[in-house]
Amino acid sequence: MLSPESAAVVRATLPTVGGALNEITARFYGTMFAEQPELLDGLFNRGHQASGEQRRALAGSIAGFARALLATPDARPDALLARIAHKHAALGVTEDQYTIVHKYLFRAIGDVLGDAVTPEVTSAWDEVYWLMAGALIALEARLYQEAKVDPRKPWRRWTVVERREETPDVVSFLLRPTDDGPLPGALAGQYVSVRLRMPDGIHQTRQYSLSNAPGDRVRRLTVKRVASVADAPEGEVSNQLHRTVRAGDELTLSAPFGDVVLDDSDTPLLLVSAGIGCTPMVGMLEHLAATGSSRPVWVLHADRSPADHALRAETRHLAERLRGARADFWYEQDATEAPGSRTGLMNLGILDLPADADVYLCGSLPFMRGIRTQLLQAGVPARSIRYEVFGPDLWLAHAEG
Repeated sequence: MLSPESAAVVRATLPTVGGALNEITARFYGTMFAEQPELLDGLFNRGHQASGEQRRALAGSIAGFARALLATPDARPDALLARIAHKHAALGVTEDQYTIVHKYLFRAIGDVLGDAVTPEVTSAWDEVYWLMAGALIALEARLYQEAKVDPRKPWRRWTVVERREETPDVVSFLLRPTDDGPLPGALAGQYVSVRLRMPDGIHQTRQYSLSNAPGDRVRRLTVKRVASVADAPEGEVSNQLHRTVRAGDELTLSAPFGDVVLDDSDTPLLLVSAGIGCTPMVGMLEHLAATGSSRPVWVLHADRSPADHALRAETRHLAERLRGARADFWYEQDATEAPGSRTGLMNLGILDLPADADVYLCGSLPFMRGIRTQLLQAGVPARSIRYEVFGPDLWLAHAEG
């Protein structure tokens, strides 16, 4: 609970602090990494640092948490933090690291805002920070306990038993624990972190969805090679996996985490994806088929072409195994090569979608925002729409509208 005195100060200074958060977080990361470069070894994504995505996501989460505290001062907005907590658990974030972040963040606030940061302002925003940090620490402790994970030793070695070339830019890795121990529990829709040593000796970590049913004897990760576009560098982990990892090699994985998971209700279900966003949807679909679900399911996917659509044949096959399922695919190019598919961008207006459906979205942010608008226009309530984002959640960094 935010104290009334701090709430008044935060409300008065939120425009100033919020408006400077991008500059504050840029200075924060720059100073912290300069003084503690070891934090870049496995904990922070160098690509997202270079692009500014991590900075914008952090700024948005702080501002969003402050606004939530002001809107409901007697409540702790755990729902806002659940996604962050799952990401942190998949990286092995520990409680002591929040003290390190606090040190550099508040130094950056003072450097950027100068004399505007009075003792009262510092005290109020310090309260906001530790309310947010305390909530995350509690959520992450529960996640570690449920997953039976020691956050000081969150990693496990897995052996690649098979590598499958899905498309020219997508490869699947089938893995089993190197120690032959039992698979950790997982839910359909969750992801794991892959920790990989890069050629310069630095570890980098990325999250990849489980693209098969969590009850299988092996786990499958389906990875798209991220190419360099304009000024953006290529994805270093995805390209390293594509170039170097073969059957018999070992990878370092976290336990599964993620808050966008398939529920057990009987309501109609819409699995909507684009590009490599199909991976959690295929895992969900395989789980439904493995459990003999009779739930009405619509599998809707958009891609550049049938040749670029990873796991396309498997998706069709799984949908055919379910009595109440249908699959509709949209392709920008060469749609005629996939009988029954549609040409162009995904258009939900031509479908008679059930308004009471539970919806799961995964794809690029522009795709998901556009589809969300179409779903709302079709009468699907916003509360029924859930989404998964690969990388920092920049959707949460801005008001969804």
